[in-house]
Amino acid sequence: MPYGVRTSLRRDAERNRTAIVEAACDLMTSARAGVGLPEIARHAGVGQATAYRHFPDRRALAAAVLSYQLDRLGELVAATADQPHAFRILLREVLTNVVVMRPLVRLVQELDPQVRARCQRRMTTTLAPSLRLAQEHGQVRSDLVPDDLVLLFQMVNGIAETTGQSAAAIRAIDLALHGL
Repeated sequence: MPYGVRTSLRRDAERNRTAIVEAACDLMTSARAGVGLPEIARHAGVGQATAYRHFPDRRALAAAVLSYQLDRLGELVAATADQPHAFRILLREVLTNVVVMRPLVRLVQELDPQVRARCQRRMTTTLAPSLRLAQEHGQVRSDLVPDDLVLLFQMVNGIAETTGQSAAAIRAIDLALHGL
């Protein structure tokens, strides 16, 4: 099954899948280098076999967690669709997740380049309406385009990866947002 393509699941299977993804989100905010599927399964309250049935490898889990995070972002964008100041808040949250979810970011880097590109497009497309509204109200620079957001993600990721210091990456986020 290609990453991101899902078939219909029974309710209990869907509940288990969601619990695994949410547990992975929780555990992927840890400072540890990696989180194994057995630990995620325990955290989700399911057996390892159940976890492996849903996610046969780390890449499948990473794609599902990333999709879940993008769904959440879409909900936040929709909920703040009439708030011009929301773009900065949303962007700060996305960039902060790049810093605090290091295990997920590392797994995403292992995904097929086409899958990563689709996720980047989905993220920029999701944020684009909020960006346009902020620009219309003078909240951010008028020359900022959605593809510039990918540059911001890469900059913050690069700082987090090369320095290994969350504080430096968070400071870079503050500086970047000030420049918007």
